[in-house]
Amino acid sequence: MFDSVLINGRGEIACRIIRTLRRLGIRSIAVYSDADADALHVRLADEAIRIGPAPAAESYLAIDRVLDAARRSGAEAIHPCFGFLAENADFARACADAGIVFIGPSPEAIDVMGDKISAKRTVEARGVATVPGIAVPGLTDAALIAGAAEVGFPVLIKPSAGGGGKGMHVVESADGMPDALAAARREAAASFGDDTLFLERYVSHPRHIEVQILGDQEGTVVHLGERECSLQRRHQKVIEEAPSPLLDAAARARMGEAACETARSVGYVGAGTVEFIVAGDRPDDFFFLEMNTRLQVEHPVTEQITGLDLVELQVRIAAGEPLPFAQADVTLTGHSMEARVYAEDPRAGFLPTGGRALAVRHPRGDGVRVDTSLAEGLDVSTQYDPMLAKIIAWGADRDEARRRLIAALGETAVLGFETNVEFLRLLLDDPGVARGDLDTGLIARVFDTLPFARVSDRTFAEAALLRWAALPRPGGPWRRADGWRLGPAAPTRYRLAAGDRCADVRVWGTPSAARVCVDDGAEMAASVSVRGAEATVVIDGVRRQVISAGDWLVADGRAVELTDVAIARAGRADAASSPELRSPMPGTVVLVSAADGSHVDAGDAVLVVEAMKMEHVLRATTSGTVHLAVRSGDQVARGALLATVAPD
Repeated sequence: MFDSVLINGRGEIACRIIRTLRRLGIRSIAVYSDADADALHVRLADEAIRIGPAPAAESYLAIDRVLDAARRSGAEAIHPCFGFLAENADFARACADAGIVFIGPSPEAIDVMGDKISAKRTVEARGVATVPGIAVPGLTDAALIAGAAEVGFPVLIKPSAGGGGKGMHVVESADGMPDALAAARREAAASFGDDTLFLERYVSHPRHIEVQILGDQEGTVVHLGERECSLQRRHQKVIEEAPSPLLDAAARARMGEAACETARSVGYVGAGTVEFIVAGDRPDDFFFLEMNTRLQVEHPVTEQITGLDLVELQVRIAAGEPLPFAQADVTLTGHSMEARVYAEDPRAGFLPTGGRALAVRHPRGDGVRVDTSLAEGLDVSTQYDPMLAKIIAWGADRDEARRRLIAALGETAVLGFETNVEFLRLLLDDPGVARGDLDTGLIARVFDTLPFARVSDRTFAEAALLRWAALPRPGGPWRRADGWRLGPAAPTRYRLAAGDRCADVRVWGTPSAARVCVDDGAEMAASVSVRGAEATVVIDGVRRQVISAGDWLVADGRAVELTDVAIARAGRADAASSPELRSPMPGTVVLVSAADGSHVDAGDAVLVVEAMKMEHVLRATTSGTVHLAVRSGDQVARGALLATVAPD
């Protein structure tokens, strides 16, 4: 067994790997960029080494810097996590050349399976069915446009390298191909350093099911059952579960054997995942999609139903140990579901957010597991993937696991920026999800029907009471700022904004005997008691515990930002009629489509902003002359002015 392992990664997966290494008595060595200097994985590791500035290309993706850190720390092996260099064959070769064990498959297996075009050819030769399409190296845009007509619309444009849904675009007609190809190449090059693309027929209402496999150095390959990953937005998984509610034992065995055969085709060693597209009404009709030659984000659900630690097995296999069990020994017990917590705003098109985590609350309870990198005071950068944590719940059956996960998300709070926690709870409560009637288009179909909570009068009252309770109350009555005066108390007024609603709130009295009124409604009796970030608020006899930090508070089961209207509206205008184009998220300007001083029509693309590997196109809202305020490559803040369009 190794004495020390370097972890080339960040976020919750680095923290999760450190926990297993500590249990095994192995020294953990973290690496970090300047953006992660105070990150949780840096604090948890036995040793931490800086490897460069914030851009991944100069830190986590810089092979020479990672290997230099391994040499300096004396690491015997490197765990590549599931991002950055995890599926980079050149990195695996460089590790071997440096005499350091790469905890993963051989460079040759990564080469074959990491290129989706060669992967399709390899598994087809072993009799595994693949999705119809055009998969030839070096396809030009012209060849892809011509090929799309042969494949038949709608088509799915996919990068040959990488995964995670990045660079994937569904195109409904030939008119949409040029712009989609340009965007796909940009995203693929930025995410994977390779803009090679290919086409597949887009399967309507498909289910995305993947099989976890393990292979040791003696040639034994087993599978650990499947995971259902059909709940996706923009081809990125949101909620995963194991086992799939679609498959019976016979279908599970057939798909598992196809996954094992895929692994055997490249002499696979380590943990890997074989992904399939499955017709929802024909579970026996499955197609090979790709193989991920690494640990998957959703591996905890497999761990919960098998009782196995996949990171430990990865490390033991890399150290030369054989698998300690055979296929017949694998048993699946109960059901597990996982929800990915992202720094994003679902009601703003899932745009990335980010900022400082003012307060963080994680759930506890029977069957609940939390894999997280979040800590209070942590700055969440837009340089990297927006996933913050994973909330996982096990149950004796699927419904118990689902209900436990909903309850756990209700106890999850991140204050300081928008997250998708409320969206996850609502999605899990959707009738189709509850029935297990899933496909990859479900979120897009049901999103507009999800009952997102509107900020209530109670929440506005709580926000005002907390502000009011924090006012200084010195001993002398003439210096008090809480509305005290001779005669009736003067109310303290607040005009607060939350989402698309504003409210006028008046508060007066004392913290133990207050009165509060929202928008000239009925007066309510209230009391408030504050203890650090937590407060007890009683309004008209109803008691509620409230967590607050800055302008944020947790109320109505979700985190809400309530700001003074003057601040909330500063520099903002109605986007439907404003000539100003402002950045909807912090990020980087990656493309300027219109020249400064040129004429644009309403709806024309002007700029593209990228954050956390996701692009957002800003379009002119009126016809006129463009005046640019930024250039390609500029870093911009949320709300920053990017361009104006002087109307005709």
